[in-house]
Amino acid sequence: MLTDYHLHLRPDEAETTYERYFTTANVERYRAAATAAGIEELGVAEHVYRFRQALDLWRHPLWLENADDDLDAYCEFVRGTPLRLGIECDYIPGAEERTRALLEARDLDYVVGSVHFVGEGDAAVDHEGFDVWDGAADPDQVWRRYFDAFGECARSGLFDILAHPDLVKIWGRARPLPEAELRAFYEPAVEAMVDGGAAVELSTAGLRKPVGELYPAPEFAALCAQAGVPFALSSDAHLPEQVGFAYDRAVELLESLGVGEICVFEGRNRRLVPLGAGVPSSRG
Repeated sequence: MLTDYHLHLRPDEAETTYERYFTTANVERYRAAATAAGIEELGVAEHVYRFRQALDLWRHPLWLENADDDLDAYCEFVRGTPLRLGIECDYIPGAEERTRALLEARDLDYVVGSVHFVGEGDAAVDHEGFDVWDGAADPDQVWRRYFDAFGECARSGLFDILAHPDLVKIWGRARPLPEAELRAFYEPAVEAMVDGGAAVELSTAGLRKPVGELYPAPEFAALCAQAGVPFALSSDAHLPEQVGFAYDRAVELLESLGVGEICVFEGRNRRLVPLGAGVPSSRG
C-alpha cells in the first residue's frame, strides 16, 4: 500500500483563497493524481497558521497575515470528501496545552507536527522573509537550535507524524553546513522520536528543494529504522501534480533499510500495513 498524508489543497502564496481551492473539483484533481501514482489512501494536512483559531497558539507575523479561514469549516469540508482529515501543526514551545486543546476538539484522523521556527523571536529555517540565516549565523548553532526544537516536538506527545525532520538543510549549498558530524544531530532526534512514539515522515519534498534530497537524509532514515521508528509516506504536495512525487525513490530507500510497513491513520489511531511497490519511476 502507498499513502500520501502530508499534502495541501492550495499553494502557499497569499492569493490562494479558501474558496478557490477547497472545492470538490480540486479534491478530484488530487485523487486522480493519486490514482495515477498508485496511492491508495490520501489525506490533507493544511497549515494550522491558515486558520483564525491558531492565533490562540501564537501571533507570529506570518500567522497574523495568513490566519483568514475557519478551522471547523475546513474539517467539515474534508469530512465530506474521501480524504483523510489531518492538519500540519507547528510545535510552539510553551503552547503545548493550548495546542492539545485545539487538536483534541476536532475529529482529526492524524496530526502532522512540524518545526519551522527556532529559538527566540520570529526566525524560520525555511522562509526567506524570516530567515534564521540572516547575518553571520553560526551553522552549528542554527542546526542545534533546530534539532533541539525538533526533539521537544517529538517528545511532546501532541503529534502522530513528524514532518520533514531535517528541514534545516532545505537550502542545500546555499547555507553552510555545521562543523559537527551530522550524526551528532540525528542521534538525539531519534531518541526523542522513540520516547514520544510518533511516526516519522519520509518526504519526497526535499527533492523539489535546493537541497535535492529526501527528508530525512538516508543516514538519518537508517538510524530511525534501526531504532524501530515507524514511517509515514508523504510528498508535501501543494499542487495535484506533486502528489506521490518521486515515490519510487522513497520506496527504494525504505526497502534498502529493511522497512516493509508504513503507517495508516484513522481517528488518530495508527496501524501498520505492508509497503506498496511498483510505483511509477521518477527517473524517466
